Amino acid sequence: QENLVESGGGLVQPGGSLRLDCVASGIAFASYDMAWYRQYPEKFREMVAIITSGGSTDYEDSVKGRFTTSRDNAKSTVSLQMNNLLPNDTAVYYCKADFTAVYWGQGTQVTVSG
Repeated sequence: QENLVESGGGLVQPGGSLRLDCVASGIAFASYDMAWYRQYPEKFREMVAIITSGGSTDYEDSVKGRFTTSRDNAKSTVSLQMNNLLPNDTAVYYCKADFTAVYWGQGTQVTVSG
């Protein structure tokens, strides 16, 4: 049973940091490209960061220099380190696995306020 579970979301002040983790099970994790998306209320999901099976990364322009994604294949985990957070970063964040099929996590809420 394939499954992706995100964790690490919460409430943080502007300028603060959060780390999101996504743990995968039931898939050959090392073969999958992994990505982070975020979704604002009543909007479609937008890609925030991607890390391929080979370790290559790319980021949406608004998060470059602030967010870093990494993966640990031994732990079947992809992480998103978010620094210098802004109120506009408030969204539900999802991880996605893409190879022979596409799988999504359940999402975790990030709120930047105060």
